[in-house]
Amino acid sequence: MTFPFQAFRQVHERGRATRGVALMGICNVTPDSFSDGGLYQEPAAARARVDELVAQGSDIVDLGGESTRPGAAPVTASEQIRRVLDTVRYAVSRGVCVSIDTASAEVAEACLVAGACAVNDVSCLRDDALARVVAARGAALVLMHSRGTQDKMRGFSQYPDSGYGDVVRDVLDEWGAAAERARARGVARDALVMDPGLGFAKNARQSAELLARIGEIVRALDVPVAVGASRKSFLTIVDSDTSPTERLGASIAAVLHAARAGTSMVRVHDVRATKQAVDLTRHLGGPTSKAGAV
Repeated sequence: MTFPFQAFRQVHERGRATRGVALMGICNVTPDSFSDGGLYQEPAAARARVDELVAQGSDIVDLGGESTRPGAAPVTASEQIRRVLDTVRYAVSRGVCVSIDTASAEVAEACLVAGACAVNDVSCLRDDALARVVAARGAALVLMHSRGTQDKMRGFSQYPDSGYGDVVRDVLDEWGAAAERARARGVARDALVMDPGLGFAKNARQSAELLARIGEIVRALDVPVAVGASRKSFLTIVDSDTSPTERLGASIAAVLHAARAGTSMVRVHDVRATKQAVDLTRHLGGPTSKAGAV
């Protein structure tokens, strides 16, 4: 018997073998996500987005029904399920490896039953019940570092400089504590993926430092590391007057840096452009990945 987390790892490892890093394409079935809110609310639009992501080269499709931008209001489990379940079923019917972006155990359960193979938890396991669902279903858990809830976040890339001592060490310690809670509730170590949570309870300088030192995180862990820098506000440190959709160059640069440092997976909106950049770098002989956890 193949557990969902094993299927997830197979897809992830195939992506790494092909281009050095696996691509997780984003589909937010929400009215208010920071970059693509409102674009894929209707079932037909969400299905078309899945088809587009697959055609462009996504190894994994990440579906979410709740915005995680700063200040976003919580969305009930029933509403998240109403938004995403049809698209999860459609993607699974197409043979797509699906991760569900939620911190809700109820939403995770419904989507895993429908065939999703991973849960992408941006809450750093705020609710231990989520880990129990992941364990019971044999799914993968992408566990992202964060502090607090989105509705309490003050704004994009706003966080006190004094909030961290050594940001890499603090993030590793706090993520490690969450990972141990997940393990205690039955989640296999092989089922875990670490995400440092760029932009979540971090200011622009802190997020940039985490990205600059991502190789330290890769070397410190025995699980795959994922990075989600796509279109985020911290990228404005190199071009301040840009909207999310105008940050493609910085987003791709972040991916190439992360891949060279050994990151296993990147979560992106612009799959085709990212794939082109990664594939050409590899074609020209520039490594897009060093040895890292797989």
